Amino acid sequence: MKLSTTEREIIESSIRDIKDFPKPGIVFKDITTLLNNKEAFGVLMNHLYLKYKDYDLDYVAGIDARGFIFGAALAQMLGIGFVPIRKKGKLPYTTISQKYSLEYGFDEIEIHIDAFGLNGGAKVLLVDDLIATGGTAIAAAELINQAGAKCVEACFIIGLSFLDGQRKLQDITTVYSLVEIN
Repeated sequence: MKLSTTEREIIESSIRDIKDFPKPGIVFKDITTLLNNKEAFGVLMNHLYLKYKDYDLDYVAGIDARGFIFGAALAQMLGIGFVPIRKKGKLPYTTISQKYSLEYGFDEIEIHIDAFGLNGGAKVLLVDDLIATGGTAIAAAELINQAGAKCVEACFIIGLSFLDGQRKLQDITTVYSLVEIN
């Protein structure tokens, strides 16, 4: 399911570019302007609901922190549970974790050990706002699978296709980005 031309224009026009943030040469895609635009946010969430309503999902997992916004809203619309994937040290119960590479070092994300139930085999949609180099998203998909669930697809509002993240993540799961930036 693809966005219509009108839907794409509504969503794209609601995302603000911030030049030289967080450092010179970077153009940051600011989704706060999408969130506070009720029409754009409604179009986005309705599109995601229609796309995923027949996937027979058990959970939506969102990556810390902007993935929480879209993921939790979508999980509620689909009538299923939401699982937060957090940065290390933020969850209060027993966790499992996955390390991933950054430009200058490593980071780590984690979920509760029982996030997807104890029986295994849960079908999970991974959601975040943007995929760039893919390190966090790949670690999140691997973490979902490590927890005994199946990451059936990874969904991003924005995909930076001039970077390798989406291609690398496709080795683990199907990837869907609403807005592609070349």
